[in-house]
Amino acid sequence: MKKQWFTISVYSENNVGLLNRISGIFLKRHINIESLNVSKSEIENVSKFTIVVHTTEDWVRNIVGQIEKQIEVIKAFSHTDDETIYQESALFKIASHLLFDERQIQNIIKENNAQIVTVLRDFFVLAKSGRRNEIDEMYEQLKPFGIMQFVRSGRIAVTKSEMQISSLLKEFQNG
Repeated sequence: MKKQWFTISVYSENNVGLLNRISGIFLKRHINIESLNVSKSEIENVSKFTIVVHTTEDWVRNIVGQIEKQIEVIKAFSHTDDETIYQESALFKIASHLLFDERQIQNIIKENNAQIVTVLRDFFVLAKSGRRNEIDEMYEQLKPFGIMQFVRSGRIAVTKSEMQISSLLKEFQNG
């Protein structure tokens, strides 16, 4: 079976140790977590884990089943890239003199729809949101000028179709 990118959404109670147990599920199967984001969800007192992996459909189905066995997990879903709308964010720290001395830097900022977050005497910081390949492309464009620091967030994603969790929890709250 062919490997592809999957976004796994896990809705859970916010309990200590759950992240460790979930990452252990991937570790046992030797599957690397490419991206991980944890935040509050659209449902009060429920956290959402967004996990990106590159694996087969069979493996992702198995992983989702194992994640759902965790007591604090309400529901877990997997989606292909075609079924989600997703983005990542990145920050680039660059030497300040380049902003004024290198015209190409200004072109890179404009062409990539990046934002200048701050400008200080020694450095400036750029923010870029988009797909992973867009951030990688900007990284490669800035690399020859020298990147002082770089950080990328985990993927954030919403599904194109309605999530079953919303109706499931509405029933639970009303019942």
